Amino acid sequence: MSAPAGTVAWAGPEDGALIEVSATGDAAHAVQTHVPTLVADKVASRLAAHDATLWGEAAEAEAAIRLGWTELHETSRPLLAPLKALRDELAAEGIDRVVLAGMGGSSLAPEVLAGTAGAQLVVLDSTDPGQVHRALEGDLTATVLVVSSKSGGTVETDSQRRTFEAAFTAAGLDAARHIVVVTDPGSPLETVAKDAGYRAVFAADPEVGGRFSALTAFGLVPAALAGVDVEQLLDDAAAVAPFFAEDSEANPALVLGAALGGTAPLRDKIIIRDAGSGLFHFGDWAEQLVAESTGKDGTGLLPVVAGADAPELTEPVAADVLPVLLTPLTDEPEDADDDGESAAVEVTVSGTLGGTLLLWEYAVSVAGRLMGINPFDQPNVESAKAATRGLLEETPAPESAAFADSGVEVRGPADLLHGATSVTEAVDNLLATLPEKGYLAVMAYLDREGRPAEALGGVRAALAARTGRPVTFGWGPRFLHSTGQLHKGGPAVGVFLQITGAAKHLVQIPGRDFDFATLIAAQAAGDARVLAELGRPVLRLHVTSPDALAWLAGILGGRLA
Repeated sequence: MSAPAGTVAWAGPEDGALIEVSATGDAAHAVQTHVPTLVADKVASRLAAHDATLWGEAAEAEAAIRLGWTELHETSRPLLAPLKALRDELAAEGIDRVVLAGMGGSSLAPEVLAGTAGAQLVVLDSTDPGQVHRALEGDLTATVLVVSSKSGGTVETDSQRRTFEAAFTAAGLDAARHIVVVTDPGSPLETVAKDAGYRAVFAADPEVGGRFSALTAFGLVPAALAGVDVEQLLDDAAAVAPFFAEDSEANPALVLGAALGGTAPLRDKIIIRDAGSGLFHFGDWAEQLVAESTGKDGTGLLPVVAGADAPELTEPVAADVLPVLLTPLTDEPEDADDDGESAAVEVTVSGTLGGTLLLWEYAVSVAGRLMGINPFDQPNVESAKAATRGLLEETPAPESAAFADSGVEVRGPADLLHGATSVTEAVDNLLATLPEKGYLAVMAYLDREGRPAEALGGVRAALAARTGRPVTFGWGPRFLHSTGQLHKGGPAVGVFLQITGAAKHLVQIPGRDFDFATLIAAQAAGDARVLAELGRPVLRLHVTSPDALAWLAGILGGRLA
């Protein structure tokens, strides 16, 4: 059978595309197979019209209250004036350092928005004591804390709010004047904020889920306060929204959705590589959108954010891998490199930031329909939270290590360790359980901006080369609000390597009987417990010093025997 011809679709005015999507190989075949049916079923226009029946009867109740994102380019505009006024007020008072306390969609989207614009935003989406300590070390007099949570019950965000409020007060500041809240109307956090007299409270659209909330107050408030032109962002989305709502085979959202969710057999490992798109850390945002939206009911698309050295894209590409390249809007797709890597690319995506955010939201919703799942729920996210709460309430004695090697404590079930007495043997035994079409998830509950990030930077690619299988790398607890859903609800083909570390700083949480070191340890242990209960292989490595982490990175990266 000859390979299908490639497909290119774009959105924008006649004199220039604002969004462009191309597909070749199996992705193009999926487009040619499914897009005509999607057009005949009027999926695009029904999605834009908030038709909750698109994903079946079981998904209808949830979808009915989760489709507000299709029109945020218009409904979010009332935020623009008060955001400008607040930013001007803060600037007049010398407050120009913006710290964001939020998790999942509340932090991933603002990080993309600010980074793409070159604006400074401190994203605090961790319970690692070192990362929290660093955020507190900044000039508090010049700091505004944006607390972003739909309910306020997220333990990470609530802990960060309590800690900063106490720090502002200890510095002799009026804490309420330095705190801004973004939340759903009527939430417990809104009540807390109003009772405390926080400087401003912005209500987000309650009919938009967290991972679809980039163009709501959750994305716009911290970005605007950091100096991003959020009006242009909405304009860019508005310019392409009509194209995504068209029942047309030229609709790039239908093309991307079919490429992601319509290959047969399903290429369910999506390798996302940025090739100079200009969109800062866009893959991290897309990772959550894809993983949480599709990873459930034993199915799912595993997004893997990879660099230029991704072994997964070396020819021949595995049959279950779909390469996706993020490219500049003004450039042609890459020419073949000397190593032939670009020949592996089956999907390319380019566009303005606002337009590309909306494109992926439409496309993942379409992919959900093709895969027969509800893209708007996340049934397994709560399990790790519940396990964490249980460990914090019970405070059981720490699990004993099976053994220690060069400052690394090793934990895991006996049937996984198989009598291992070294880290090398334990890792070998974990990798031996990797299924033919499986993946490895590295989960590091460490400071993602400090020395651990430097030490572990090459580990993902090294393990992918070693195993010949896709490898994801997530910073805990950040990934619990992203790929954590797919780890538990998706296909049972993952094996898990957890890395934790000893805390360098002691950071108390006011009003709680635990500190951040205790919290992140409970989150790691709770996540491992849930994975193990689901029958997933989990190896836990706890490093006791920076030198031990460097040594472990050498072992995992293949630099040490």
